[in-house]
Amino acid sequence: MPPQDPSQRELMLASFLHRPLPAGLEPLTELALDLRWQGSQSSDRLWQMLDPETWEQTENPFMILQNVSQARLEEVARDERFREQLRQSLEDQQGAMRGPTWFDQHAAKGAVKSVAYFSMEFGLSEALPIYSGGLGLLAGDFLKTAGDMGVPVTGIGLLYQQGYFRQVLDADGWQLEAFPYNDPITLPVIPVQKPDGGWLRIRLELPGRELLLRVWQAYVDSVTLYLLDSNDPLNSPWDRGITATLYPAGHERGQERRFLQEIVLGIGGWLALEALGIEPEVCHLNEGHAALVTLARARSCMRKLGISFSAALRATRAGNVFTTHTAVPAGFDRFEPALVRRYADYFAQQVGVPAELLLDLGRQRPGDPDEPLNIAYLALRGSGLVNGVSRLHGSVSRRIFQELFPRWPQDQVPVGYVTNGVHIPSWDSDAAGDLWTRVCGKRNWQEAMQSPEPGIETVSDADLWSYRTRARQELIAYIRRRLTRQEYQHGTAAETQPDANPPLDPNILTLGFARRFATYKRPNLLLKDMARLERLLCDPAHPAQLIVAGKAHPNDEEGKRMVQAMARFAARPEVRHRVVFLEDHDIALMQQLAAGIDVWINNPRRPWEACGTSGMKLLVNGGLNLSELDGWWVEAYTPEVGWALGDGLEHEDPGWDDVEAVQLYETLERRIVPEFYTRNAEGIPEAWVQRVRTSMARLTPRFSSYRMLQEYVEQFYVPAASAFRRRMENNAASALALEAWRQQLDAHWREVRFGQVHVTAEGDAWRFAVQVYCGALNPDALRVELYANARNDTPATVATLQRTSELPGSAGGYLYTVAVSAARPAEHYTPRITAYHPEALIPLEANHILWQR
Repeated sequence: MPPQDPSQRELMLASFLHRPLPAGLEPLTELALDLRWQGSQSSDRLWQMLDPETWEQTENPFMILQNVSQARLEEVARDERFREQLRQSLEDQQGAMRGPTWFDQHAAKGAVKSVAYFSMEFGLSEALPIYSGGLGLLAGDFLKTAGDMGVPVTGIGLLYQQGYFRQVLDADGWQLEAFPYNDPITLPVIPVQKPDGGWLRIRLELPGRELLLRVWQAYVDSVTLYLLDSNDPLNSPWDRGITATLYPAGHERGQERRFLQEIVLGIGGWLALEALGIEPEVCHLNEGHAALVTLARARSCMRKLGISFSAALRATRAGNVFTTHTAVPAGFDRFEPALVRRYADYFAQQVGVPAELLLDLGRQRPGDPDEPLNIAYLALRGSGLVNGVSRLHGSVSRRIFQELFPRWPQDQVPVGYVTNGVHIPSWDSDAAGDLWTRVCGKRNWQEAMQSPEPGIETVSDADLWSYRTRARQELIAYIRRRLTRQEYQHGTAAETQPDANPPLDPNILTLGFARRFATYKRPNLLLKDMARLERLLCDPAHPAQLIVAGKAHPNDEEGKRMVQAMARFAARPEVRHRVVFLEDHDIALMQQLAAGIDVWINNPRRPWEACGTSGMKLLVNGGLNLSELDGWWVEAYTPEVGWALGDGLEHEDPGWDDVEAVQLYETLERRIVPEFYTRNAEGIPEAWVQRVRTSMARLTPRFSSYRMLQEYVEQFYVPAASAFRRRMENNAASALALEAWRQQLDAHWREVRFGQVHVTAEGDAWRFAVQVYCGALNPDALRVELYANARNDTPATVATLQRTSELPGSAGGYLYTVAVSAARPAEHYTPRITAYHPEALIPLEANHILWQR
């Protein structure tokens, strides 16, 4: 069945709203449901005008539309200011959707027809709280960008009854968790209906029972996000709770629920696509949580074409793209064999493959019955292309996954990278949007962000400094309002006396730190020397102030202790006017911080920050970064755009934290604070403003999600779709041939060996003559190469040898030759034999390799 048609959607909306809207206000329903435009300047102003109190508390347009009184609707229908704002919002929305998109103009016609994007969380708006942090925000920005650029993406995720927790601190600064219920009626989602009426339900076969999954849809411009929900009254109480909470607790039953969530996302998500009549060429797995879609897709192909499961996996994996966000092996989901077998046995019966063989797809040591299922290994072995999320993370991931490719050089482990980016229109402030529109001469952010250095260079020092000053002032005003609301929520507002020294100062250097409180992120590095930090903040001539926010995972006791330490420091009388800890870090708060913070501090332990996108969100607004040389900052940093921590190396010595804490203090004291307060006769810090201008011009386009998605389309989606189509042609003839090739390799690889190797000098080249015995294998199934490791500034070298003749008197023996540059000594080169097939993904599909000893 196709996605829900507009007339059906209108009927459903009417039933949700329980009333017609006044004439002229009908477009409000579409605006309320379009998550692409929640967070845009004109749309936010519209909902704030309609119901400022509810907007301040929820930022949920759909809830406002449901709950605002009819009298208020009639009033604004007569208000010309409101109607003008509605016209402006509609013009912004419809203008962005008119005309050819980047995909129409730049992608080869028909190169990619459909992409399904699977993610455990999506951070699109506070109105849809189904995310916890960076992974979800990245997924939300990804869908918004796909809509802007016209890339044919469909999102697949889960609709959580509670989502992630909301954070409250007790009187001693200890984190408490609240899990408010996500009532679907108040969320900007609507149920998918079948053509003949009634809600669409996906039936997922589990051992001994059938699980019913409801399907909801959310709109992100032209992109549809489908969300699965197990809270159906026909399910058992236990099964209704499968989608209750994002990332359930890690005890035994919590692990089972987590595994079931991944079954629902991967297998249920694929079944939902089939029920909707969507046939993706590319399945993009945003982290390993969706790895089971690779099995579901293969099972579907197996049944459709009547081929074996292994051949079907061979056919479909070419169209699967796996993005890993994990920087340490311990971060991968692992499930104990006993738990997995409970469900794998049933799935194995359906596909005619022993459960242990399915488990082996997620093991480093296939055949070890005690090894857990590593979900990232399963994702990699079910995909045709794999990538990390920054250049450094690509290298780190190759090191992590090298154990799956024994004897292969680390630089040839098949993991590439696409550095993350942020959706600029979601993170620019009103003032920043106006500034960029003025200097770029266009309102189209998509086009503006494709320019290498947009016209921000033309803004005068005075204008740029005035803009940044107003941004800081607006942030401080927002923070004060938010702190007041925190006091009311704690029931302490009435006890609080007017403060002669109100928190924060709109005219002084403002530092920001807001992210998850986890040990590797070292959120309390600033607290290593509290007396020194206090002197820095309270310097009478050149003061600074610090805004902090962040949550610790409910099960992370150490993270909670770090939250408490920071909250206690912020409550100290000596610094309480210079430091604030804001509860419940969320999208709405991050948008405000990104707009007004002067310097964003990020100090993870290298190389544990896979990318980190929080600092990117400040770029469009003119905020600067002081960050560890980790993740994206390794690519972004130059002395002209910000400041760096660390030496660019990895350190296992625990004492290194003390070294970098001193470096952090010294950078702030000796470089950042003096530069901010060194002013010319007009009161403008010229060096600071130039740094802001350079950062905005150079980095904003480079770290936008438009660049990111363009790279995914050109480097991953187009090749994946092309390979998938080739493998599916003629009833998967290519996949069947590959399966036969792989079986021959496994059966006869042990017969392959080297004979003699002869090296002679030929002018400025070395000529290698290598004897190879292929045994029963066809020599076309092999490739003979010379490999030389990277050394100093010389990259690794791979040269392919040509088969020149059969070795006399041998069975399956051949001579291979090649000439290579004599710029490197002959002993640098080592002959090796690898598997080869023109359609195979080497070494993903065959990691066979033999080195000459």
